[in-house]
Amino acid sequence: MNPPSDIQLIHGEIADYYLDNDGILYSYSKSILRTVDNIAGNVALVKQITGNKKVPLLIYLKNSPVPDKATRKFSTEQLPNIYSAMAMVSKPGLAQFIMKILFKLKPPPIPMKSFADDKEAREWLSQFL
Repeated sequence: MNPPSDIQLIHGEIADYYLDNDGILYSYSKSILRTVDNIAGNVALVKQITGNKKVPLLIYLKNSPVPDKATRKFSTEQLPNIYSAMAMVSKPGLAQFIMKILFKLKPPPIPMKSFADDKEAREWLSQFL
């Protein structure tokens, strides 16, 4: 799940990004603990990349430490401000685990789906362009 070699990534603290010509934002997650501060910084970075426009996100997940309750709440609140939908590509089980942690009490605030294959994820996200 590495980015194409001809792509110039924008580096962030919790993930690296690129926005394709169709308007899908690709995220390559990093294995670090998420905090309110680094999530806030990431939201600002995504807004800068997208010109403050909500876009569909295709995220390549990596294992990372489970964030605290305040960070999970903040992250969930920020999702609809920057993304129109989220496709998570990971090893089987990882995306479902993350969704259970983040959305234990209520459903996600944007359409979300997990995939083992990024081509299927991209196809699903195309309806949100």
